[in-house]
Amino acid sequence: MANLPFVEEQACIAPSPLPVSIIQNLQAIIERLTANNRLDSCKSIYVEVRSLNARASLQVLDLDYLEMSNSEFDYVQSIENYIDQWGKHLEFAVKHLFEVEYNLCNEVFETIELDFRMCCFAKIAAQSGILAFLRFGNNVTKSKKDPIKLLKLLDIFAVLHKLRLDFNRLFGGKACVEIQTLTRDLVKRIVDGACEIFLELFAQVELQRQTSPPSDGSVPRLVSFVTDYCNQLLGGNYRLTLTQVLVIHQSWKDEIYEEELLTNEVRNIINAIELNLEAWSKAYEDTTLSYIFMMNNHWHLYKNLKGTKLEELMGNSWLRRHEQCLEYYVAVYLRECWGRLPALLSQEGLVLFPGGRASARDLVKKRLKAFNEAFDNVYKKQSNWVVPDKSLREKLCQLLVHTIVPVYMSHLQNYGPLVEQDGSAAKYVKHTAQSMENMLNSLFQPRLGKFGSMKNTQLIGKIKNVVANQFRSTLTAV
Repeated sequence: MANLPFVEEQACIAPSPLPVSIIQNLQAIIERLTANNRLDSCKSIYVEVRSLNARASLQVLDLDYLEMSNSEFDYVQSIENYIDQWGKHLEFAVKHLFEVEYNLCNEVFETIELDFRMCCFAKIAAQSGILAFLRFGNNVTKSKKDPIKLLKLLDIFAVLHKLRLDFNRLFGGKACVEIQTLTRDLVKRIVDGACEIFLELFAQVELQRQTSPPSDGSVPRLVSFVTDYCNQLLGGNYRLTLTQVLVIHQSWKDEIYEEELLTNEVRNIINAIELNLEAWSKAYEDTTLSYIFMMNNHWHLYKNLKGTKLEELMGNSWLRRHEQCLEYYVAVYLRECWGRLPALLSQEGLVLFPGGRASARDLVKKRLKAFNEAFDNVYKKQSNWVVPDKSLREKLCQLLVHTIVPVYMSHLQNYGPLVEQDGSAAKYVKHTAQSMENMLNSLFQPRLGKFGSMKNTQLIGKIKNVVANQFRSTLTAV
């Protein structure tokens, strides 16, 4: 049974209303017991039997996670799957189990006053698991603050909001005061916790400005995480839920909700990311590496945010500016780093004349040596730099090839014969044009590193953990 899809499980465990004949028999028994002042005994037995029946139905869902210790709630990411299950299980329990028990109480004790019927139902609901569901939600709200927790709080709020009318109808009576108290407390903790995290995100992004950028010039995990995260918040489901939460939070403070509160906060977060990039680029001792860093990040923002909710918020001109910045840094990088190498293979002074072959050979050797040293130094230094995006990496490598290889090939064709017959020719002609092209095309490759063998989903999870930990340390300190 545990391996069946949840929909099939519902069909198997959903309790059926009692047949009319049985209800009529129960009503007759209750009428006789009432006449003999033994209704309380009847209530106790009824509550016990129906509670056992309800618990048996819920056990099929494997609800052991509802009994987890408090320490297991420290980091919400470790229980994300349980939170998702919690929402489905609570909805099923309310709509298909407690609904049945509520109706049965009203039918079986039809001739008894309403308070008595609701008291029976309240005890059945409490003893069969509704309190455990609510306590689980409360424990989630007590976990450590991080951005992922905000999403899960919104998920929980969405479930409770969806079930709001059912909760009010089933548990609205005075007999369900404990359920009402736990539910109100859960909603309050969700709203306060979600708003606290959301309204602190901007400050936490700013605090990350003090950290060091990636040593290889790649895209910081924070950048990709925050942009993806903000797109999630602006997406249909989360945006609606977060807006509802913010409206409630403002109303509790007797403040009028500002329509652009959510979008303004997200815009501020993205602006903070851009300022972080500027600060991080200045942290590199090697200016050339800062160009690679800015190339990577401007391209990342342009490519990954195009057609998203963030582009819709920030505007198309904002996105185009990142594309223009990319082109700027590509041009500066080529000019200041590789653009000087072709000049080392100058033809000046190499016009051959009678008796000048030896001096020309020495000049060719000198220039090839200088070029080789410059090329090898730049290549060695940049061999550890990374351009994660394949299309940008290939474009950049092709630009390097077009900048260097034709000049080198032409120089070898014109002046190579001067040194080829020399015994030390290999010392000066270290690369063929093809080997040099291959070397340039091998630059900026991502390194798999210690996560190289992981599946993509595992790697994404690892990145989420790293970034969430960065946020958590600062959020907790606030």
